[in-house]
Amino acid sequence: MSTGTLTVDLNALTANWQVLAAMSRAETGAVVKADAYGLGAARVGRALARAGARTFFVAVAEEGAALRQALGPGPTIYILSGHMAGDADMLGDMDLTPILNSLDQMIRHLEALPAHPFGLQLDTGMNRLGMEPSEWSAVREVAVAQDPQLIISHLAAAEDIGDEMNRRQLALFREMTEGVDCPLSLANTGGVLLNKAYHFDVTRPGIGLYGGRPFADARPVVSLDIPVIQCRDVAPGEVVGYNGTWMAQRSSRIATISAGYADGLLRALSGRASVWADEVRCPLAGRVSMDLIGVDITDAAGDPKTVSLLGPDQTVDDLADAAGTIGYEILTSLGARYNRRYLGG
Repeated sequence: MSTGTLTVDLNALTANWQVLAAMSRAETGAVVKADAYGLGAARVGRALARAGARTFFVAVAEEGAALRQALGPGPTIYILSGHMAGDADMLGDMDLTPILNSLDQMIRHLEALPAHPFGLQLDTGMNRLGMEPSEWSAVREVAVAQDPQLIISHLAAAEDIGDEMNRRQLALFREMTEGVDCPLSLANTGGVLLNKAYHFDVTRPGIGLYGGRPFADARPVVSLDIPVIQCRDVAPGEVVGYNGTWMAQRSSRIATISAGYADGLLRALSGRASVWADEVRCPLAGRVSMDLIGVDITDAAGDPKTVSLLGPDQTVDDLADAAGTIGYEILTSLGARYNRRYLGG
């Protein structure tokens, strides 16, 4: 095969969910937006449901509809973007619960689906989605009277235990929801790890399920092995790749591997990342191009048939550090050309 193999360990993923659930005093949900962070929401969702997850969060109604088809009836699927124009039929037909983010969304929802469940999002300082304190104060009585299923807010800096913004958001969330008889949710993965004061009634782990920071004890979930198309000898002074950004300083052996930025391997990795041939670190040679990358395999035992980009020697966060980004972007960028293989679940 000329495409890479992306292996998703569903047993590791569900084990991560179970550990986070054991840490929490609340019901533990699961965030599977962006096709389960690029790993396949249908397979991931079904594995989590078998492990005991009954509450799921996605970004948009279309993701929710696909997840409902995979899970069948029963689990609650919340739509974090709320009730957008044109969503009513899909929300109703697929039994999806929008998290309403504004007065406009609340009016739209109550007019289009007056008996349909909904949740609410409050803005506690992130200034991204949700009702700000002044708007909430104006609509709270009416909104609560409509029996929301869940009220949430989102932590902006939960991965940093020392960030004062966490405590400010917690205090404001408590203030805005004081006296409300409704399940509450504030904690993402980082919030679960902060302490139980952030857990409330439902937690929403995302990146921690998939093996990423800040869940340091997470089991790795993803490995990526990429085929080698061709190997060649390169003499000192010769260059590799576009614009000759890599020049051989010694007699070198270069492998061209079958992946590039069209497969989610960010161009920013050029000259900064490595792959592994068996247990030998092999740095990238030259620029990441659309479908191909040069790799310096001079120190490898021989010409490998495949190299490992993600696995025991390099996590998604290691690769993210090399690219100057975060593990979320690495995961969600992994391209559609990979042959996806699922273990367990």
